Amino acid sequence: MALFGNAHRVDNDEAHKEFARLLGEGEQLRAAYQLLRDSFLFTDRRLILVDKQGITGKKTEYHSIPYRSITHFAVETAGSFDLDAELKIWVSGAAMPISKNFTKGVDIYEVQALLSEFVTR
Repeated sequence: MALFGNAHRVDNDEAHKEFARLLGEGEQLRAAYQLLRDSFLFTDRRLILVDKQGITGKKTEYHSIPYRSITHFAVETAGSFDLDAELKIWVSGAAMPISKNFTKGVDIYEVQALLSEFVTR
């Protein structure tokens, strides 16, 4: 489903092996999703967006968003004809939300619960 631009869940052990160097001391990876070459990670402290750039993908931007910077978020569930669910996250200081699409197989309620847990702290 990544070919269609939709994110899918990545095994936490796999994601931890690949992204362990991004985590601070004691920081725990809670969930990881991949969208083609890009990834986004939910930790117990922040949301990390991994943006691989260029044709080879060797240049990578790591965008860290502390949960306290998230002003609000929205989830849209998949429907009968719309096969993907959507997550929108508004960050303070940004006019447009960060938007990610999930395959129908991803539990969007799990994603919403992760955000609820961390944003409302």
